[in-house]
Amino acid sequence: MLPYCLLKPFVFALDPETAHETAIAGMKVLGRSPLAPAGRPLPGRKVTVMGLDFENPVGMAAGLDKNGDAIDMLAGWGWGFLEIGTVTPRPQPGNPRPRLFRLPEAMGVINRMGFNNHGVAALVENVKAAKFRGILGINIGKNFDTPIEKAADDYLTCLDQVYAHASYVTVNISSPNTKNLRQLQGDAELDALLGALKARQAELAQRHGRHVPLALKIAPDLDDAQITGIADALRRHRIEGVIATNTTLSREGVEGLQHGNETGGLSGAPLFEKSTAVVRKLAAALAGELPIIAAGGITDGARAKAKLDAGAALVQIYSGLIYRGPELVKECVAATR
Repeated sequence: MLPYCLLKPFVFALDPETAHETAIAGMKVLGRSPLAPAGRPLPGRKVTVMGLDFENPVGMAAGLDKNGDAIDMLAGWGWGFLEIGTVTPRPQPGNPRPRLFRLPEAMGVINRMGFNNHGVAALVENVKAAKFRGILGINIGKNFDTPIEKAADDYLTCLDQVYAHASYVTVNISSPNTKNLRQLQGDAELDALLGALKARQAELAQRHGRHVPLALKIAPDLDDAQITGIADALRRHRIEGVIATNTTLSREGVEGLQHGNETGGLSGAPLFEKSTAVVRKLAAALAGELPIIAAGGITDGARAKAKLDAGAALVQIYSGLIYRGPELVKECVAATR
């Protein structure tokens, strides 16, 4: 394959979402051909997290491959683990386009995708068809038209369907692009949701004869009291991991830039400091009782290492790939050895 530095001008000549769709479609085809690279993790610092053994601590964040279309091709980039989704019980188109914007001056991205996906049944079929046998996380959410008071039903539906096919399951309650979703981070709402998920996890573990860990993905736009409250809830319900963080509603660092005021969640380099501060505070509140997976603003190896230094056990990348390509994975694995 051509180096990303040669492909990047053609990628950036396209509308961001068209570029993404084209890339995933191409990787889906290549992943099912003899040209697909072997899906082996790059050698790095081995770590055991949530009871799973990772060959290196660098993972692909949810959102890049929402439907699990390109698992085998993406696995060839050397990740320690992949996370696909976010997936909802029923297919949904997401928010109106345009809904994805590059901010190249800041190495940032704004999206208001709205959990566009083909539904959980389609994702499961793609996972079953994939050759990849590494660590695979599946990120689950709720449909946009499910009332927030019935959100747990959607999460339980997804958990039922993905449980047998996932290494771990991420519960996404922090996207800013589904109305009222972040309300689920409130004390009472979070308690009810985590209680329902842990009860179902116990039933599914008995049924399938294996324990699949649960991780909770949280927002960066939390104050110290909210972080402490979430940490307490994670411990109380014995959730196995936490992903910090999703995208931010802040526009700090992109003021005045073209597309900087678009509605949606901001990711990429401008998110780094904010998300890393949450990792640091969460690590202090959790005191090592459960692991943190850090995401947000990793655009080079030094930033990946900084996440681990802040208290994370693993890191995840997505937006940085838009600007750096697959070489970023190698750089981050090397920097976190």
